[in-house]
Parts: sequence; structure tokens; C-alpha cells
Amino acid sequence: MSTRRIAGPFNRVEGDLEISLDIADGRIAAAYVNSPLYRGFEQILQGKLPADALVLVPRICGICSVAQSAAAALALADAAAIEPPHNGRLAANLTLAAENMADHLTHFYLFFMPDFARAEYAGRRWYGSTAGRFRAITGSAPNQVLPERARFMQMMGLLAGKWPHTLAVQPGGSTRPLQSSEIFRLHRILREFRTFLETVSFGATLEEFASIADRSQLEAWRTRAGGGDLRTFLAIAGDLDLWHLGRGTDRFMSYGCYREEDGQLFPAGLWHGGAAALEVEAIEEDISHAWYAAAGLPQHPAAGSTLPVAEKEGAYSWCKAPRLAGQVVETGALARQVVAGHPLARDMVESDGGSVAGRVVARLLELALVVPAMERWLTELVPGAPWCITARLADETSGVGLVEAARGSLGHWMTVRRGRIHNYQIIAPTTWNFSPRDTQGQPGALEQALAGLPASTNGPLPAVIDHVVRSFDPCMVCTVH
Repeated sequence: MSTRRIAGPFNRVEGDLEISLDIADGRIAAAYVNSPLYRGFEQILQGKLPADALVLVPRICGICSVAQSAAAALALADAAAIEPPHNGRLAANLTLAAENMADHLTHFYLFFMPDFARAEYAGRRWYGSTAGRFRAITGSAPNQVLPERARFMQMMGLLAGKWPHTLAVQPGGSTRPLQSSEIFRLHRILREFRTFLETVSFGATLEEFASIADRSQLEAWRTRAGGGDLRTFLAIAGDLDLWHLGRGTDRFMSYGCYREEDGQLFPAGLWHGGAAALEVEAIEEDISHAWYAAAGLPQHPAAGSTLPVAEKEGAYSWCKAPRLAGQVVETGALARQVVAGHPLARDMVESDGGSVAGRVVARLLELALVVPAMERWLTELVPGAPWCITARLADETSGVGLVEAARGSLGHWMTVRRGRIHNYQIIAPTTWNFSPRDTQGQPGALEQALAGLPASTNGPLPAVIDHVVRSFDPCMVCTVH
């Protein structure tokens, strides 16, 4: 016989999150993840002019607003059959990368690491120094990282005019052309950010960390002389065995991101014990356990609907259940790097599956991989060349915009009828990872990752639950629309 307990509300989470836990024999027998806030953006967009999406969708989230803008811009570009010029493509890469890298930094220092300052860990040998470094508000790390993050986000003022909710990101490129002096300032900001990462976060060059090929090399790197907050995390991960905590589906998906002249910096694909092509048409949304009007069988998002039903038998979340060919997938930095074929990401997953430690390391790995790419993109900009083109959208058309936000795969599906938005459906990264069960009874990725964790029927719930939840970095306001 099991006992039902509620975990939540969770702090340091964008939006509302509540998790019901069925506990039996000192373990979580089943988890039910609830997104309790309905927002309605998909309904708000109906009937609007297509270009209005660029104004409205950034308001979905104050953390990843550029990612939402980028997905909308790509959907509009697809509907208009246009490609941005060289500078516009690079500006789109730089703007999205700046937001994603700031997100990775914020997650590590402000969302994830403060949990190791909890009194529950007071007996651990690393507790004193870790609490002094990462405790929220009073720790040395937040007070060091926040000014650094603010300096780095000055890139957004130059690239996009403002952040969040920029309008510089357009289907045809960027409306914020850069002068040579501004490109120079961007180089300087990136150089300072690289210096911070190499001296404070990694204690090594970005290229050195990016070259680590497997877990044994990672452990050897950790034990070598040198500082860096990542080494602190790796020591904690080893002590708490975070490598074997929070395993989910081990099926990873990425839409690919950062378009290059030929292909993408991180390609699209699926990985489940081996690489496979991504079939976007195989994506469907199941609403059997969500508070929405049933439309029969699961539907592809291009044909989906968002009709709230506050009272529905068997439902327990406002989050839909997206599936790829009927299967649960995990998305995020670890998924991106596994699909892209980075040897360390592949080795982490092949050794232990998806894990808390693997997800955190993958986000730091992306910092080491993307910042050098940003430096290269800046050198490829051509002042004076075109930055944006325009095109008229047909009165009857449709488009899809697929990007990778920091937390994972983000998709926008738009249908235009008589010059107005007829339907607009959004599947955010947290929609994938925090989905409820589907018609087949399959738990979502987080629901699977929580099953089997230790938990008691009374007394405080253990910190490991928070570690697993935060390793997916939930953004609940993006989850439901």
C-alpha cells in the first residue's frame, strides 16, 4: 500500500510546479507532475496578424524570450519561404547563443548549486566551503556571478536593442545592424566572459574542457591541480553518486541549432542507443491526462488545439504530453550533445544513462563549445552588408519554427487563413520533460526519473528529489499555453 505526498511548491523555478508522489517501502513508486497554471497564449494568438506573434510570444517567458522569438521568426520565415542574409543568420545565432549561455550560467550558480548548502548535507566534508560559496543571497558565488552575468548580457543591448522581448529578431534576419565599433565591443564582452569562465568556473581553458572525451578523462581532469567551481560540483557528484540519480527514458531528441553556411553547429536528430534521423512529422500531442478537450487520438501540433476543460476525469496537469512516434523523449543540453556526437556526452549516457550529473556537466560543456563559436561568428560579420530582408506572407500558408533553447527543443507550428493566424501551437522543452502520462500510461521523462528515489511517508522529503527536478531546469511558464 502506498502513501500519497505532495512535493512543492518549488522555489527557484519559473512558474508553478507541483508533484504528487506515491511512496511505498521507502521509495517513490510513482510520480505525477502537475503544471497548475493555465496561460492561454495559443488562444490569444488566434485571429491576430501573423507578425503579431513576434510581439506576443516573447511574453511567454522572461528567461528564454529570445528563444520564443527565434522560433516564431523561423515559423514566419518558413511560411514566407525566405532565408535571412549572411549577417542576419549570424546575428540570430549570436542573439540566441547569448541568451542560452546566460541561462546555463544562471542555472548552475543560482538554481542548482544552492541546494548543496542545505542543512541536510551538514555532515559532508565539502559542506562548509560549498555553503559559503553557493548559499543563496549570502554566498560568494551569487555576488560574483550576478555582476558578471549583467556585463555579459550587455551583448543583448548591442545585438537586439533590449532584453527580454526584443523585436530585432525577424523572419528575414535582424533589424539591428552592427557597426564595426559595436562588433569590437562585442568581442571585448565575450573576451571578458571567457576569462571569467576559465578562471572561476572551469579553472582551465574552454578548449581544454571541450576536448575531454569520456568519464575517466573527466575524473582525471577533476583531480588535477586547479580551481574552478565545476571541480567542486564534480567532487560532490562523486560523493553523492549523482551519476546514478535521475535516469529517465535514455531516448534523447534535438531539433538542432545555430545555423551555419552548411548545416548546423549542433545537428538535429534522435539518439536511443544509437543515432537516428529526427522525423518531425512523428511528433504528436496526447491530452488524455491534461485538462483539455479531447480530440480523439493524439494529434500532430499543426492540427492540435488548446481548449481548456478545468474538470476532466483522469487529468492532473495543464501540460500536454508530446510524444515522438509514441515514445517519451528527453530534451536539453545533454540530449543536444548526445545527438551531436560529443564523445563525453555519449560516454556519460552509455555508462550511466541520463543522470543529474550528466545534465549539469552537459550545460557547462555547452559553455565551453558555444563561446568559441560566438567568437568565430563575430569575425564573420560583414559591416555594411545586408542584415534583414522582407517578404509578403500569403493569406493562406503555414510554417514551422524549430530551435533549441537552453532547456531543450522548442517548436512553434503556425497556420494562417485569410491573412490571420488560424492556429498556433507551441511545444516547449519543459512540455517534453515534464509531461503527464499519455493514453498508453507512459509517464513523462521527469516522472520516470523520479520513480525509485528514496522517500519517507512522513518527515522532510530528501534533497535528491530537488536535484532531479532541477537537473531538467524546469520553466513552467513555458510549459503550458
